[in-house]
Amino acid sequence: MKQRTIKKEVILKGVGLHTGAEVTMKFVPAPENHGYAFKRVDLEGEPIIEADAKYVINTQRGTNLEKRGVKIQTSEHVLAAFVGLEIDNVLIELDAPEPPIMDGSSKYFVEALETAGVVEQEAEREEYIVKDVISYKDEATGSEITVIPSDEYQVTTMVDFGTKVLGTQNATLERVSDFKNEISEARTFSFLHELEMLLENGLIKGGDLNNAIVYVDKEISEETMQKLEKAFNKKKLTVKPNGILDNLTLHQPNEAARHKLLDVIGDVALAGTRIRGKIIANKPGHYVNTQFAKKLANIIKLEKRNKVPQYDLNQPPLMDIHQIMDVLPHRPPFLLIDRILELSDTHVVGMKNVTMNENFFVGHFPGSPVMPGVLQVEAMAQTGGILVLSTVPDPENYLTFFMKMDNVKFKQKVLPGDTLTFHCSLITPIRRGICHMQAYAYANNKLVCEAELMAQIAKKK
Repeated sequence: MKQRTIKKEVILKGVGLHTGAEVTMKFVPAPENHGYAFKRVDLEGEPIIEADAKYVINTQRGTNLEKRGVKIQTSEHVLAAFVGLEIDNVLIELDAPEPPIMDGSSKYFVEALETAGVVEQEAEREEYIVKDVISYKDEATGSEITVIPSDEYQVTTMVDFGTKVLGTQNATLERVSDFKNEISEARTFSFLHELEMLLENGLIKGGDLNNAIVYVDKEISEETMQKLEKAFNKKKLTVKPNGILDNLTLHQPNEAARHKLLDVIGDVALAGTRIRGKIIANKPGHYVNTQFAKKLANIIKLEKRNKVPQYDLNQPPLMDIHQIMDVLPHRPPFLLIDRILELSDTHVVGMKNVTMNENFFVGHFPGSPVMPGVLQVEAMAQTGGILVLSTVPDPENYLTFFMKMDNVKFKQKVLPGDTLTFHCSLITPIRRGICHMQAYAYANNKLVCEAELMAQIAKKK
């Protein structure tokens, strides 16, 4: 699947649920690998906050992000709309800290995105394929989210509010393509006791009873009813037989569970990667949702970092040691690669058998021999040298020189008996004999070293 963004900009206007502030929100097309990010155009420098679980600072009454003192409140309904329409890259410009609440669902965001249109991009969509069960449980509340292997992204929510008016409900999204029709219109909700507390604390200033379902979970006094009528500018409010205030009619009997599912989708989007797996959320809430997203993001990052390419070392190599010496000017004991396994215009794969007979083991911890990190980097650079020298017709007449190395990290020790494989790929195209590449070294199915390397070839004098 290719990544997708929107074809053109589209604007929505409304008020923030908690701030009550007028807000203009603009969805802007974004380049490949951009993801979702919010831009505060009302602040100096127009700072950007990426939709990333690591920026979650508060989950009371919504998922709130903060980066360097800049805040975004109630991000989940907007993010759910992007996921539901399978849009990967969007910039969200806001002139206030909170997106407009609209009717408390994702419906109007979905409609705006469909008006803007969707366009396919060149880059492949990154997707995390769930292979093992991953769970997060909040011991204090009993809330738990689990993801299990599945052929596609699915979500099931099971909610139990412990009240007569709204007991146990379930909702399921079998296919992302069903999001618009089955989930996007599910509106946010509140219990009466929560509503009273929010009003007393000066919150939900943007609430007007048109963007939230209110469940009456306690006896409602005449005094309280008058306060609500005044707060929401209603002449007369009553309680329907199904236990909700008569401001709204339910779209579905399980609209509350569907909205919780919508929240799960929006919050889990903060993991930053598409998921192929089934999420099962028991009593979900923004706290457990975002903690799960953080855990998932860390697992994805770790697996990506340690993802070891598999090569058949028993197959005849593309280049053996003699062919390597025809290209590289290095010679033993400083020739640090034995074979080239793959070579294309943009990448190269090499290997080295690390033996006890290596010259450097004589002096590098003789009692506990470890391959020096600098020589691991040199071996990666020699592998990359094959890539850059393959661009000239007479490589034997050229030398390769280091220009710089960045972000060098050593993850594991390399010991006698290990087989090292090196994977180098271009970060930018080769120009004027300069090669800028990302290099990785692996041994024992683990990443042992990584670095960004830059080298240049020069003709021998």
